[in-house]
Amino acid sequence: MTKPDLRSTLLAALNQGGGESSDFDLNPDVTLPEDRVLRPAAVLIGVTEDARVILTKRSARLKHHPGQIAFPGGKMDDADIDLADTALREANEEIGLPRHQVEILGQLPAHETVTRFSATPVVGLIHGEFTIQAEQGEVAEVFSVPLKNVTNPAEFHVERRRWQGKWRHYYTVPFGPYYIWGATARMLHGLADRMNA
Repeated sequence: MTKPDLRSTLLAALNQGGGESSDFDLNPDVTLPEDRVLRPAAVLIGVTEDARVILTKRSARLKHHPGQIAFPGGKMDDADIDLADTALREANEEIGLPRHQVEILGQLPAHETVTRFSATPVVGLIHGEFTIQAEQGEVAEVFSVPLKNVTNPAEFHVERRRWQGKWRHYYTVPFGPYYIWGATARMLHGLADRMNA
């Protein structure tokens, strides 16, 4: 896929309709408190010019989601202009991605996590190559997967595990040795829905 085709494909997907998602989508028996407070956050779905998505493997030493596959991202800081700014700042801190190399194309609807974040996926086209610098202590590995694999509905599966004494279902979209699941897989599923609409 050429760069103009990739850009137009992503823009067309972002213009498709669709609502917010959550870690509870596949678990209708979960009742969430109406007065819950969600903290704003953002992740960067960064797509390279050769149509690969940048992902990280979180450090096994982290308190939350250790060893899991994730997009670069995190909570919004007071100094951030908006959620796109949050995603760019976090990507620069976590993987060394220079802000000026990312063309922000748009956002997917927010995703509610079990850790009570409202995480907005920001989709950006990464222009040129950059030197990966994984943030020590937080990022164990930085890698990429083909966009076509993680936006192909046939690659997604629903699995389950016990969580707080109950079975909980979630999306997975494995690639090679990488087990992509949970919020990351759900956000990719949302993008896949739009790209295949």
